[in-house]
Amino acid sequence: MPALSSDRDVLPPAEEKAAAVRRMFGAIAPRYDLLNHLLSLNIDRRWRRQAVDRLLAGGSPRGRFLDACSGTLDLALELASRPGFEGRVIASDFTFAMLERGRPKIGGRAVSTACADALCMPFPDASFDGATVGFGVRNLAELDAGLQEFARVIRPGGRLVILEFTTPRWQPFRALYLFYFLRVLPWIGRLISRHSNAYTYLPASVLEFPEPPELARRMEAAGFRDIRWETLTGGIAAIHVGTRTG
Repeated sequence: MPALSSDRDVLPPAEEKAAAVRRMFGAIAPRYDLLNHLLSLNIDRRWRRQAVDRLLAGGSPRGRFLDACSGTLDLALELASRPGFEGRVIASDFTFAMLERGRPKIGGRAVSTACADALCMPFPDASFDGATVGFGVRNLAELDAGLQEFARVIRPGGRLVILEFTTPRWQPFRALYLFYFLRVLPWIGRLISRHSNAYTYLPASVLEFPEPPELARRMEAAGFRDIRWETLTGGIAAIHVGTRTG
């Protein structure tokens, strides 16, 4: 698997990761939405729709839902905008600047924001009927602790949906994608965001993150059952779905 020669510089030590990630996302917040849509060729919008489809499959669009690591609220707003939605979405993120960029998009939708760390959320046990995390678990300082915290705040029988990047396995698409991901994307990201390493951190963090079967295993260990996952767009991203045990 190709690796970045500067990975040691790009990926912060575990004990410093939370502070480094918060600073980085605070710095790129003004151009975050533009780069998300540009670098994914707008495919990210479809991925979010699919994640919400999995969350609501077979259920009613009502209740209290958490969107953790919410960023600029796109996934929370996708859920709250569904026809017939009668619930409430709490969009939580530990980077205040990202939430600030997202708040003007709320309009009259049933979305509230909370600036909180996903590893220690200020919500009671079993207080949500379901939860989503879009491109956020990869940035947690402690993945297993984060999954356990999601399990804590979701009621038994509630659903967790994780949307996250992965890497394609099929050649030659894998080689072409990794060239774009490791070389082209960081260059465009630096040019537009004016941040020296945020879009070098992105591919480095994806390559370091557990493959989909391992993430599924760790969700089960954290307290979820009936876990299933699927890859999207040739393996660029994956959706994991699990049900809170109990």
